[in-house]
Amino acid sequence: MNLEKLKDFVTEKLENELSDKLTYHGVHHTLGVLEICKQYVSRMNISDNDARLLYTAALMHDTGFIRTYDNHEDESIVYAKEILPNWNYSELEINKITGMIRATKIPQKPLTVLEQIMGDSDLDYLGTDLFYSIGETLFNELMAFNKISSREQWDSIQLNFLQKHKYHTPFAKEYREPIKQKFIKEISKKLR
Repeated sequence: MNLEKLKDFVTEKLENELSDKLTYHGVHHTLGVLEICKQYVSRMNISDNDARLLYTAALMHDTGFIRTYDNHEDESIVYAKEILPNWNYSELEINKITGMIRATKIPQKPLTVLEQIMGDSDLDYLGTDLFYSIGETLFNELMAFNKISSREQWDSIQLNFLQKHKYHTPFAKEYREPIKQKFIKEISKKLR
């Protein structure tokens, strides 16, 4: 099993097969989540093997968008189960990886530390100064897929999402949550 070769394989697949309308859930998002996972591993006591499984989950977590927009996590899990045996992952490892992918489904319900890291990495931007710029790419994507129809609807959905969202890792609770709370206040004011 070579993680770099798997990364190249998945990246090429996403680049070639994802819809151009995926302005948020593109290959850049997948690679960004992978990098954030690496930052968590450097901060925490994660074994090399668990880190490898986490990185694999990060690479695989949005592959389901190749097949469907709705319930893409379920398709990502199906795809992971299809291809990872060919990359010499054991059944136990694949179960851990699919658990991490499942942990990105909204509402997030992580059961393990690795699932917490995966969930927080996937939505890291909610508590960073990139919130509005990355959020704009999601707005454009949702408009392109006819999931929303106006800026006002978007602001309302964003506020509701931010209010319900919870970070799971100690790092995100300490460093991302306060920034996210600032955005909740800003959007609340805008909607008044």
